[in-house]
Amino acid sequence: MIYFLIYLFLEVIVTVEISSRIGGFATFLEIVASAFLGIVILMNFRHTLAENLFALQSRQIDMESFSKRNMMGLFGALLLIIPGFLSDMIGILMQFSLFSSLIVNRFSRKYHIKTQPKDNNVIDAEIIDDSPALR
Repeated sequence: MIYFLIYLFLEVIVTVEISSRIGGFATFLEIVASAFLGIVILMNFRHTLAENLFALQSRQIDMESFSKRNMMGLFGALLLIIPGFLSDMIGILMQFSLFSSLIVNRFSRKYHIKTQPKDNNVIDAEIIDDSPALR
């Protein structure tokens, strides 16, 4: 909740500051252009998804990178559709994978795999010959 309030405050401050400098008509054109760009990105998302799927199949990226790329691209396109200068700037930055990975790494939780403590009294063995004499 606090992140949303901080975002809303910054969005209003940035939008008012930029709008007062460039004027109402230019602000209107920017809002329409960024919404159009977001819609075009959403309409062409299937091509991006196909490219990421090909990269996943050819093992250039792992499953985690695949999901991050696709989710950040979608979220960035939605931010472009939302009116406001700050959301447009973040949405454009999220279209680039470097900035997306920085955002995901900042806000994602780190899960550590818990391992069992190693027991030094256990001896691992492998049966190489499968003859009936060993049974």
